[in-house]
Amino acid sequence: MANPLQFIQQTRAEIGKVAWPTRREVFVTTVMVFIMATLTAIFFGLVDLGIRGALQGILSFFG
Repeated sequence: MANPLQFIQQTRAEIGKVAWPTRREVFVTTVMVFIMATLTAIFFGLVDLGIRGALQGILSFFG
């Protein structure tokens, strides 16, 4: 087991190697996530409406 001071030094050295994204990259990625989440919600909402309509049609046909 490493000594705590050595662990902290190694951790800081590794953090220094990280390629941090720019502010613009973070903004663009965040916008893309919101767009994809919205499109996914719309898609599954439409699928839900289609399945609900099909089931209501089937149930009204037999019931």
